[in-house]
Amino acid sequence: MNIRAQVSMVFHLDKCIGCHTCSIACKNIWTDRKGTEYMWWNNVETKPGTGYPTLWEDQAKYKGGWEKENGDIHLRLHGRLGGLANIFYNPYLPTVDDYYEPWTYDYENLFNAPEGDDQPTARAISMITGKPMEIEAGPNWDDDYGGSPVYARNDPNLDSLTDEEREQLTEMERVVFFYLPRICNHCLNPGCVAACPAGAIYKRGEDGIVLLSQEKCRAWRMCISGCPYKKTYFNWSTGKSEKCILCYPRLESGQPPACFHSCVGRIRYLGVLLYDADKIKASASVADADLVEAHRAIVQDPFDPQIIAAAKANGASDAMIDSAQKSPVYKFVKKWQIALPLHSEFRTLPMLFYVPPMLPVLAKVKDGKYDNADAASTRLAPLISSLERARMPLRYMASLFSAGNEAIVAAAYRKLIAVRIYMRAKTVHDIPAEEVQEALTVGGTTAEEAEAIFQLTAKPTFEERFVIPPLAREGAIEQTLDPFNQKREGGFGFRKAPVRGA
Repeated sequence: MNIRAQVSMVFHLDKCIGCHTCSIACKNIWTDRKGTEYMWWNNVETKPGTGYPTLWEDQAKYKGGWEKENGDIHLRLHGRLGGLANIFYNPYLPTVDDYYEPWTYDYENLFNAPEGDDQPTARAISMITGKPMEIEAGPNWDDDYGGSPVYARNDPNLDSLTDEEREQLTEMERVVFFYLPRICNHCLNPGCVAACPAGAIYKRGEDGIVLLSQEKCRAWRMCISGCPYKKTYFNWSTGKSEKCILCYPRLESGQPPACFHSCVGRIRYLGVLLYDADKIKASASVADADLVEAHRAIVQDPFDPQIIAAAKANGASDAMIDSAQKSPVYKFVKKWQIALPLHSEFRTLPMLFYVPPMLPVLAKVKDGKYDNADAASTRLAPLISSLERARMPLRYMASLFSAGNEAIVAAAYRKLIAVRIYMRAKTVHDIPAEEVQEALTVGGTTAEEAEAIFQLTAKPTFEERFVIPPLAREGAIEQTLDPFNQKREGGFGFRKAPVRGA
């Protein structure tokens, strides 16, 4: 048993309003420099949609993450020989067209044009070449479908749906979308770390944050392909790769990351999880259908005396243990099991989890009116059956959050629906007690748990959303970790960690 601490996150998608305040906060602090114009360490996507960069989920195109073969896992990108052969040419990199060509405007012409009959304009100017350009894409080009269902139809997650289901999603009465904010997942089994030939990417031993050393980076850009979430970027000006650093300077001073702090919908939670590093390879090697359960199993109980002792043996402080016990992430992921990893089939064991959005209930247009009251005669039935009658197919959500295992996502949704029914009965008083109890039973929860889920979802304080451990960076050491079993490299391979950012 090798118990370690990991700063982890939960995003509650039912609360995201798609305002992009998180993206702007991150951009203003970290990527407002030459060469980073196209970098969005935090971006918000509309789903269904192609995302940013375009079709990042298509690993047949980008070869990111890990794949299972003959009972073992290996990088999808290449092995050692393949990496050596392609070290000067990586055929699986996203291009500028997959992102977008960043631009500004010729404001000089707009402000200083001589008097004339025509209204002067500010032409779009490329921030890379400095030449006039036509704007054809952007980081949130398909926000809210951008007025067109074309982007939604190209979503790779729709491949698992039937033709009828795909067509229904574009019908006027059934059009539905939700927002998916994304940052670096700071995975337990990161593909970027394993793919880097220079060893420039590493996980900090005391908190698991994945960082990229600017001193060691040699611009091979294998990390960009190796990350299936495409959250590593290449700075064309400095010739170095960069990525989200989870605002570790803020964490070290007791503040949440900028995107967390600025979130208007208060969808973001941060806390510590204790995990068994010895189980990483085994957890990443199970069948697709079992990945979420294996991921949960690697997270350990912070109240267990044996776990506490093992964590302390690895250098975890009492304050770190206390933070793990108060962690909202532990409650969402392990205790309540309603937060799920994004694309667990990539096998990187991401440490960012999502509470899936409550899906709109399917209804019909009848006599010119929107009618959803024909499911049953009772008040409860339309609510408790909302999972089966949702506009967004459960199969689509399973493709996103459980490697296709619909039972895992359905269980999370049933519990969320039970909370909705319980709180409606408590506040509106229009559902009989026996029907509330039926909903709680179907959802596999209790009234006490439903109340706790509601309180942490709808009414959390700042301190309840962000349980930031005292990282004590001044006394911490970094351990060079094997991407599979987290063993110390070279025996006593400790080295003092310089404070590095992107």
